[in-house]
Amino acid sequence: MVVGANGTGKSTLFDVFSFLKDSLTQNVQAAAAKRGGFKELRTRNATDPIRIELKFREKGGRIATYDLSLVEKDGRVVVAREVLKFRRGKHGQPWHFVDFKFGSGSAITNETVYGGKNVEEDRADHSLDDASTLAIKGLGQFKEFRIVSEFRSLIENWHVSDFHIADARQSAEAGYAEHLSPVGDNVAQVAQYLFENHRTEFDRVLEAMKARVPGVTDVQAMLTADGRLVLRFQDGSFTDPFIARYVSDGTIKMFAYLLLLYDPAPHPLLAVEEPENQLYPKLMQGLVEEFRSYAKRGGQVFVSTHSPEFLNGTTLDEIFWLVKREGCTEIRRASDDEQLRAFYEAGDLPGALWRQGLFEGSHPHLC
Repeated sequence: MVVGANGTGKSTLFDVFSFLKDSLTQNVQAAAAKRGGFKELRTRNATDPIRIELKFREKGGRIATYDLSLVEKDGRVVVAREVLKFRRGKHGQPWHFVDFKFGSGSAITNETVYGGKNVEEDRADHSLDDASTLAIKGLGQFKEFRIVSEFRSLIENWHVSDFHIADARQSAEAGYAEHLSPVGDNVAQVAQYLFENHRTEFDRVLEAMKARVPGVTDVQAMLTADGRLVLRFQDGSFTDPFIARYVSDGTIKMFAYLLLLYDPAPHPLLAVEEPENQLYPKLMQGLVEEFRSYAKRGGQVFVSTHSPEFLNGTTLDEIFWLVKREGCTEIRRASDDEQLRAFYEAGDLPGALWRQGLFEGSHPHLC
């Protein structure tokens, strides 16, 4: 859970994930251009390269580190350095499975014997057509580069929600969709997919809708005569169902979130900004439980919020807050704050502590 005043960097934090995904599916130049160019990405007055470092646990249980540095060269954003590495034991030098600079570099070819006694790395040189392309994009397509392929797949399957109510209301061309899109414009296709292929999960979505939205007894994705899918919500008080364009924003949003959270194949990373918008405050704690359940099934979850009701459903060690100091943002964990921990252990709820301004530096200064 991520909280903080407007302008402290919550959206920027989430956009790091989107930027990496865009860089992988396109390239770093296109990803930067989408955000206004290199100068808009780099901290004001900074001259160093933009650097992003991620750590992830690969299927073998070991921690891998991905280190990406970007610079602007001849008017284009390019990869100055890209490294994917493991450390060999506690004291050994790390193996750089991928090590590229400005479009050229090398990758390990004997990955399968990594960690063996007295084993030395074998490397092969590679060159990319464009220095703005990530090396993991190309190498990750080959099975012999397992770690690279695994990391590439991880990023490709991240889901950073940018949900738009207007898009979710529209009918859509009949088609196939297993996962909700970031903007939610394929709600009907995903509902149809779950109904036909994962009926247990669809029934769970429907039961959750009945519990959270008064009157809703059924939801169907119906095919129109011109080959488009529309959502129809049945209210038990009326004979005829309502199509999506005539139901409330909160109803549409709750249904979309439930489709996302009951996905039979959870995204490895899910990021959602301010899910409380358009939803009734009393629904917040139930929604927190849905996010927590999703995380337990294998997806790491980031949620930003301004809602005390939403925070009341969380534990203190699930909350991080952002504080802006001299143009840069600090990230603090609520459970590390002795005062917050004392209040929480005495029975105060996190949302109440947030409302009282006890998350130091997390509220705007009002005149």
